[in-house]
Amino acid sequence: MEKTMLTQTDTAIIIVDVQDKLTAVIHNRELLVANLSKLVRGARALGLPIIWVEQVPDRMGPTIPELRELLAGSTPIPKRTFSCAGDPAFMKALQNTGRRTVLLAGIETHVCIAQTATDLADAGYQVCVVADAVSSRTPENRQIGLDIVRQGGGSITGVESLLFRLLGSADHPAFKEILRIVK
Repeated sequence: MEKTMLTQTDTAIIIVDVQDKLTAVIHNRELLVANLSKLVRGARALGLPIIWVEQVPDRMGPTIPELRELLAGSTPIPKRTFSCAGDPAFMKALQNTGRRTVLLAGIETHVCIAQTATDLADAGYQVCVVADAVSSRTPENRQIGLDIVRQGGGSITGVESLLFRLLGSADHPAFKEILRIVK
């Protein structure tokens, strides 16, 4: 159940560590990449700010090409901390959006996603993890991460659910574009 109120004017998307070396060993990689692509395309159609981060990119490689293409025009924030909230450049970028609700997607659910979610919730942000746009090396670790998010005050949603929640109605100017993205 989504307890976070998603609004187009107060929501930012955070894409976490979807890098070559990490993604190669992730459970259900193809579905993850497809859903991340829908999420990014939907966020662009709705005009939501997107922040993307890379864990130690000199060792883990860049963000996968499928997402890099969709994120063209912006630059990833390199980090060494597992929680994005532990990185000053990330926190500055998030604060600069002026948004207080964050949607988290990426990998790994039980490490960087869970730690970021709980730290941002502790910092007063409304946090929602996009369950079908996160993964770990094993399904068990993905589930552990989602449980940690819930226990830490975050909520869980899915790509289609959140995009239609942000639209609000079929009268929204981006409705047809979102419909094309999710089909």
